[in-house]
Amino acid sequence: MASSTHTLTIPSSTRFLEDVREFVSTHAATAGFDEMEVEKLKMAVDEACTNVIEHAYAGQSEQPVDIAIILNRDKLVIRIRDKGQTFNQQAYREPDLIKYAKTRKSGGFGVHIMRKLMDEVSYKTTGGYNECCMVKYRQ
Repeated sequence: MASSTHTLTIPSSTRFLEDVREFVSTHAATAGFDEMEVEKLKMAVDEACTNVIEHAYAGQSEQPVDIAIILNRDKLVIRIRDKGQTFNQQAYREPDLIKYAKTRKSGGFGVHIMRKLMDEVSYKTTGGYNECCMVKYRQ
């Protein structure tokens, strides 16, 4: 399989997350990922985009969120770019699931979920862009 790239840009509003999930579903299924893997990919991308909307852009609904799906022979790469607040990787701590359950706290699980569903998750900031890159290897 030759490498191919598919792109989508949405405004930074949760109203457009269904479009993102459909975009991921279409390209992941076409690339041969099974239904379970497609659902995992959709959930991870939904979490990443929600983090951009809520945290990087702090709810500003008209900022661009760029999503790219890069299909290679051995993997699918999802790259999400924004120009909002940078994610502070050093300050991030894995959530204490027992504590959260006891206090019934919601939220704060996005990065944790992404890391559990994907094979690799990385962040970087270059040229004024924040980039989250998620990788799922083919079985």
